[in-house]
Amino acid sequence: MSGEAISEEVLQASLRDIRLPAEAPGGFAAELAAALALAILVALLVGGFLRLVSRRRPRPGASLAGDIARTEALDDRQQRLALLHLLKTHAPERYATLKASLYRPGNTLDTATLKAALERHV
Repeated sequence: MSGEAISEEVLQASLRDIRLPAEAPGGFAAELAAALALAILVALLVGGFLRLVSRRRPRPGASLAGDIARTEALDDRQQRLALLHLLKTHAPERYATLKASLYRPGNTLDTATLKAALERHV
């Protein structure tokens, strides 16, 4: 053993000379992957927030029977569309079964059928 002790000043000076490598493992590809992951996370958070904010909420005091009655003033095409929207909102499972027949030739989906489907949920 040598009798020399390292002074604190020499020890601190030698620690200042330690240099980390300029390029981390993975380099540019790792930085790109990290940035992409953060961007996807932010996009998911923003999308979730927008979906939460834009969710349709029932109007206060609105009733399905009243909504059906208000469609009576519309012409046949608009009434059918309004009833489909109501059906999608109030009875999504029934709407899903009727959706397949919407665009078929010879579609027999008329306003009376839609009203009957909606009135089951009143």
